[in-house]
Amino acid sequence: MLALNDHVAIAFQPLRNTAGHLPAPESLAKKLRSIVQAATSDVERVSPSVTSLFASASVEIWSRGVHSFLISSSVTRSSSLWASVAGYYASHYAVRAFAHLLGYFQVYTEKKIVRIEVDGSHHLCTITKKTGGDAEHKLYWRLVKRSTEFSTDPFFMFNVDKADISDLAHRGFANYADHVNRIEEFSCLDEAVLKSRIEHLSSIELSSVPVPDRRHYPDIESVQLIAYHRLVKFRSLLDDILGSRNKFWNAQRSPRWCANFVDFQVVTPRFVSAYRT
Repeated sequence: MLALNDHVAIAFQPLRNTAGHLPAPESLAKKLRSIVQAATSDVERVSPSVTSLFASASVEIWSRGVHSFLISSSVTRSSSLWASVAGYYASHYAVRAFAHLLGYFQVYTEKKIVRIEVDGSHHLCTITKKTGGDAEHKLYWRLVKRSTEFSTDPFFMFNVDKADISDLAHRGFANYADHVNRIEEFSCLDEAVLKSRIEHLSSIELSSVPVPDRRHYPDIESVQLIAYHRLVKFRSLLDDILGSRNKFWNAQRSPRWCANFVDFQVVTPRFVSAYRT
């Protein structure tokens, strides 16, 4: 199996001259669904274009994470509820983006998990059956955490729904707990407030990973900080691997709709030695 850097470089190669154009909605899901339905074995050989769909899917879902982070930051004062929920999804989309970079995708309608791997000139899809513990909000996090690339990274801890200190438990509390009893007076969104909030988050030097704690709900700063660091980490990883040679990534790495608000800079945590800012 290729190292992550080599796998990513190969996956993005077909996109190098596409100038940032994304495939049609559900392109990867539909393609994998057809592969799974026609499969005669647990490992199917596919074209390199399938591998590149994993690459573009990872970038698109990362963009959704960035967008969710902006929403969370913009409503920090207006709604602790939606600042928490949108902040969680910013993290979830970032983790899912990493899972797609690693070559994983859950084909929900077929109850299958597909992994793409490159072996020499062969692009291979390994198909496994989805089990009861493979719900999306656990599966992608587990796949990323158990990978050799991220198993020791403190920003990608297991996402345990029954632990108080957990992204998933905090999201579950915000979404489903009764009598949360925290609805702020509504105020209109303000660009200056959004910029100020992100500048504040960017300037914090962490002494440890700020995992959200549902006992301290809304714990918004932890939710937003950990999401932001994960989003920056994805962007930095692709910058390191692809440099400026890939037109697709060059066009996607700084979405125009967030350029006025976020520069993807963080203060390097002291406990993370290999963190690019």
